[in-house]
Amino acid sequence: MRISHSFVQPGLLAQALTHRSAGAPHNERLEFLGDALVNLFVAEALYTRWPKADEGALTRARAELVRESALAPIARELELGGLLTLGPGEMKSGGHRRDSILADALEAVVAAIYLDAGFEVCRTVVMPWFEAAMDALPPPHKVGKDAKTRLQEWLQGRQKPLPVYQLVAESGEDHAKTFRVSCTLAQPALVTEGEGGSRRAAEQAAAEAALGVIGAA
Repeated sequence: MRISHSFVQPGLLAQALTHRSAGAPHNERLEFLGDALVNLFVAEALYTRWPKADEGALTRARAELVRESALAPIARELELGGLLTLGPGEMKSGGHRRDSILADALEAVVAAIYLDAGFEVCRTVVMPWFEAAMDALPPPHKVGKDAKTRLQEWLQGRQKPLPVYQLVAESGEDHAKTFRVSCTLAQPALVTEGEGGSRRAAEQAAAEAALGVIGAA
């Protein structure tokens, strides 16, 4: 995937791809504008896709799509890392691979397209970059919520006792431990187990298993 826009003002793209470590003019101001544009484009798309979703679900979904760890893979697909202008220190330390620098550059590129061609062209160019991530979102009632939160909300909504998590087993070397945790529900009477590389991950797996049994996954 490449940037499909042909710039009338190529200097805007050059600036968008220039990190502050390389000196001025760098991309921080463009990043500021691009952040606002990405948030607006994604919010508008979610509003259209999910006509019955409440504000909370829309907000959580937008946060999932515009966070650094979501933007950096898009920047990699666009091969922005190889186009960045970095200072010697950043270049030596692998800045062209760093999530934060890539995400910032992506936002700056969005702003550069907007300033070069306007709102409608920018939206048309940019939104396809987010299609795969949007398609992969869970349903509105699940988005942004982990399994333990969803299980707790399901039980509270039915005025049932909260689950109890207990460590069942712990194995492996210190650097590669495996934890097994049980999740016990009183109503409905149910015990599930989950494994993970941390106790938290095992609790999440046990909660996910419980959600599957009660039909709330």
